[in-house]
Amino acid sequence: MHQAGFNQYKQQRTFIQMGTILKVVDNSGSKKVMCIQALKGRKGARLGDKVVVSVKEALSGGKVKMEKGEKRKRVYYGVVVRAAMQRGRCDGSEVKFDDNAVVFINKQGEPIGTRVFGPNTHELRKKKHLKILSLAENIV
Repeated sequence: MHQAGFNQYKQQRTFIQMGTILKVVDNSGSKKVMCIQALKGRKGARLGDKVVVSVKEALSGGKVKMEKGEKRKRVYYGVVVRAAMQRGRCDGSEVKFDDNAVVFINKQGEPIGTRVFGPNTHELRKKKHLKILSLAENIV
């Protein structure tokens, strides 16, 4: 396959917007969620932004519920901790991840889970999500 044909199949990395499927990286009991709305910006959410999400897959017995046979799924708030779209830093480096990931928060902005899995970014400190950073395994 020649080079021009390869580029057309390359995945486009964009903002997290309505309909984007996100991975949940805390121990709240949910596995996958879908973004309903980005709470900041017109285009969508980036690292550290708050989003409104709907639960698509959940474990039984978790803090986040999804009852069997529910027509309307429950709605929660979350913070984007990993994004596939690249983000530039002050020193000229760029940060991007392979997946989009979110951590559930309550109305006061505190995380629902007690552990956060995987790498998290230093940019959460600027957005005042210090509690999430304190629960994180490692910070990039």
